[in-house]
Amino acid sequence: MCTSSLIRRIAHRYGQPIIGIVSDKWASSGLLAVIASDIGRSVEQLGEMIAEASSIVPFTGAGISTECGIPDFRSPGGLWTRNRPIPFDEFVASQEARDESWRRRFAMETTFAAAAPGRGHRALASLYRAGKVPAIVTQNIDNLHQASGFADDHVIELHGNTTYARCIGCGETYDLAWVKRRFEAAGHAPDCETCDEPVKTATISFGQAMPEDAMRRAAEFARQCDLFIAIGSSLVVWPAAGFPLMAKNAGARLVIINNEPTEQDELADLVIRHDIGEALGPFVGN
Repeated sequence: MCTSSLIRRIAHRYGQPIIGIVSDKWASSGLLAVIASDIGRSVEQLGEMIAEASSIVPFTGAGISTECGIPDFRSPGGLWTRNRPIPFDEFVASQEARDESWRRRFAMETTFAAAAPGRGHRALASLYRAGKVPAIVTQNIDNLHQASGFADDHVIELHGNTTYARCIGCGETYDLAWVKRRFEAAGHAPDCETCDEPVKTATISFGQAMPEDAMRRAAEFARQCDLFIAIGSSLVVWPAAGFPLMAKNAGARLVIINNEPTEQDELADLVIRHDIGEALGPFVGN
């Protein structure tokens, strides 16, 4: 199967429009994926690609944070195997759903509070400080990229941030401590003090609109980079999963680092199916 046909198969499978027109630079050359045979060779090849690149955009998913003690969502034992996700419309309509959502968040507070940036986060922060990475695009909500040294403005959070809360009506922000105090005092999830609309974690739930500014900025960086590195993402959640395709289509080289295969592996120039910390660890401090 040619590369352009593969892109169409992936896009159509998930009901997504094809992003642009397949670049002649790589469509004519067929499938280019190289699956690194061992961790040593993986690091060597990745290092060569990083050295040659002038603008690198990392795209991170839950897999980069698992070594920090934060569980992922889909794997056995993941968050969604233990609790059914609460869709946005259910959160809005039901006080019971809002209460349950906040109970789950409070139960995870010790885990999030104890988490510190892992080797993957620190390696990407090193490349950021070196001027190789202008910004990072993440599906994660744990704030660990900021904790590793990225400026807030240079972390593009597609799915929001769980370390604070926001009113879904007027957008007023709240500390989690405020929410917990009000929850414990009243016995239920609080509403906004300004407009009386529900307050939720500043994350994007199923059925909630994606943040327009973050999506726009992510698309701009994907089109402008010459190396796009997808790290710890299953690449099945759309529209975020379209950014590797967008970068590749614009002429960038594509690297996928993930323990499990993804449907976009065949489009990549390099696939690393090894532990993320081991693959990126050598670049900490470089």
